[in-house]
Amino acid sequence: MKALIEQFDDVTGISYDTGTKLLISLAIFLIAWLSGRILTKLITGRIEGHHASYKIRKVITYILYFFAILMIARIWFQGIESVTTLLGIFSAGLAIALKDPISDIAAWLFIVVKRPLEVGDRIEINSISGDVIDIRVFQFTLLEINNWAGADQSTGRIVHIPNSMVFTKSLANYNKGFKYIWNEIRVTITFESDWRKAKGILEKIAKDHTMHLTEEAGKSVKEASRKFMIFYNHLTPIVYTDVSDSGVSLTIRHLCKPRNRRDVSEKIWEDVLDMVNANPDIDLAYPTQRLYRADENKNITEKFV
Repeated sequence: MKALIEQFDDVTGISYDTGTKLLISLAIFLIAWLSGRILTKLITGRIEGHHASYKIRKVITYILYFFAILMIARIWFQGIESVTTLLGIFSAGLAIALKDPISDIAAWLFIVVKRPLEVGDRIEINSISGDVIDIRVFQFTLLEINNWAGADQSTGRIVHIPNSMVFTKSLANYNKGFKYIWNEIRVTITFESDWRKAKGILEKIAKDHTMHLTEEAGKSVKEASRKFMIFYNHLTPIVYTDVSDSGVSLTIRHLCKPRNRRDVSEKIWEDVLDMVNANPDIDLAYPTQRLYRADENKNITEKFV
């Protein structure tokens, strides 16, 4: 080995000591690389989930290469020969390398103790909505809803989210506290329609489908008010009147369970369509244009387009 180093020195002009340090440095990097491959296969083979496996691989890589850099630095620089200094630098590097896993574990403890979410809850975090189907040390898993699917329907995709996100992102829980959500359905009728009659019918339709939830929701509000500042004056369904470009907008506002929003909306819309068919003086509005034309006698005619 000595002869090989001396020959390398003759060819490159590098001193014997420098050549020795280069070979030792290369050996340390090779050992770190081989150790990383072996440890990764041994550990990740027993872990389920791509996200957790990825994090473990990253942690192993960070630790081994950081340790290798420290060993090489100790060879090349005499200023960090002290064991205390070496351990201090190593501890700081280890803390940086394990920042994400440590944050995930701390968030997991927060989830277990404070229960901002549980398996079975419907939540939204970082603009991702879904039902919680699994909670682990490093991540929790959602069955995604919405996205390209409408009205809170499932897309079928599984989304893995790091636990630490509960510390950095806003978390909306559909099931905690008040266990109902407010849903609104806007029905726009023409200006020529009998809007008062339509409003009365819509109020009856809304009560027929959602009035049974009022008493149960009232109990839920009382329970939630013990923990949160939640207060509602009215829990019964109501219809609001407004005016839009196309006609008179009658907005049905009602309570429903988070997973029943689409079913309730469908039943209400079916009754709304039946109302329109049964009442000639009520028509649904849609964007139209009116053209006015005056003839030579200044008679004005109106045409819908």
